[in-house]
Amino acid sequence: MTSDLLAPLDLAFWNIESARHPMHLGALGVFACHSPTAGAHAADLLAVRAAAVPGLRMRIRDVRLPDVRLPRDLAAGRLPLALGGATREQAPDFDPLDHVRLHAPTDDFHAEAGRLMERPLERGRPPWEAHVLPGASGTSFAVLFKFHHALADGLRALTLAAGIMDPMDMPEPRSPRPQEPARGLLPDMRKIPGFLRGTLEDMGRALDIGASVALSALGMRSSSAFVSEPSGTRRTAGVVIDLDDVHRVRKSAGGTVNDVLIAIVAGALRRWLDERGDGSTGVAPRALIPVSRRRPRSAHPQGNRLSGYLIRLPVGDPDPLERLRSVRTAMDRNKDAGPNRGAGAVALLADHVPALGHRLGGPLVSQAARLWFDILVTSVPLPSLGLKLGGNPLAAVYPFAPLARGQSLAVAISTYRGRVHFGLVADGRAVPDLERLARAVPDEVETLLAACRA
Repeated sequence: MTSDLLAPLDLAFWNIESARHPMHLGALGVFACHSPTAGAHAADLLAVRAAAVPGLRMRIRDVRLPDVRLPRDLAAGRLPLALGGATREQAPDFDPLDHVRLHAPTDDFHAEAGRLMERPLERGRPPWEAHVLPGASGTSFAVLFKFHHALADGLRALTLAAGIMDPMDMPEPRSPRPQEPARGLLPDMRKIPGFLRGTLEDMGRALDIGASVALSALGMRSSSAFVSEPSGTRRTAGVVIDLDDVHRVRKSAGGTVNDVLIAIVAGALRRWLDERGDGSTGVAPRALIPVSRRRPRSAHPQGNRLSGYLIRLPVGDPDPLERLRSVRTAMDRNKDAGPNRGAGAVALLADHVPALGHRLGGPLVSQAARLWFDILVTSVPLPSLGLKLGGNPLAAVYPFAPLARGQSLAVAISTYRGRVHFGLVADGRAVPDLERLARAVPDEVETLLAACRA
């Protein structure tokens, strides 16, 4: 059985998880159908197909001491990284029926998804699940996919999920570079000077990134509207807007599609705060915008390679076009500085921390998230081709991001077949009115369009 050490950021996600802060991604796909038994048939298909996808058989195993089953890592001089780390390996007793579950019919997919998202995945077996939710009307069913962040990032989760959908044309992944054969359990002595030099360079980069993160966090205070004591409960909501409307705003007011989407989130938050009586005057929550550092069709698609940008959402500004200009300016500033600078680069520190440090420091890091940002706003890629399951077309898909400790709200955004899907996840006790925030999203789009026409 082959084993590979988890990448540093994967290991970080594995170690910061707790019962109230599960670190799994989610996606709620809603399928149109013409039979009340379509959901049950879909569950059977998922179970059968999952058995044939090698990536879904992978479990994560903690490594307390270096393991003789990791000769490639040890021969490459990674002996210190194995201590206290974890490996990704094939589960010998994988049973897809343990991961695909058919539920009773429901008329509220998001209510069920919220309850399922708050349950951590079982760590002793491959950390993913697919929950099939038949619709009470018989005209639709939903599938909630859950993948642990240590098993897959958004792009990798998409690839795994696509493997159990109906066959479709997908780009072939680039073949990985041939691995140098292992020469023994100890590193090659001739490589030690280079190994030490690389270690010192890593330490220098870590200090530089750490200083940048610390300076960016100075003077920042968390907004109480977006930070809460954890309850362990979850609510989800979703809303869909037309991509054409986003492009109309972009062409009229400038910026990128992503700038417009972030500005829409800021405007929706303003409406939501005012409607619930919290008031938006002077509110400027810090939003973490993840940035992928992994090249497309990478040879190592399962590893998380993330940095991020940190911006203040201009929630307190009453002018929708000024909010967009503020977002555009902040994002341009982040891009000019690059993903290695600022508080959003904190994820890069994971690459420079030994495995034992992740294991010992994981709980502390999880509690520090509220010091850096208040809300996560992330984009999850989806294919432009139509997806189907059992011949039933995917009509809508809502991505869900995990909540860091102390955060009460996360927003994930995906574009699928000309429409933009917003998936909202919140602490159920802190944000009982999440549906109100979802309704504010299309209202903000109309406000932006009207401002562009004026």
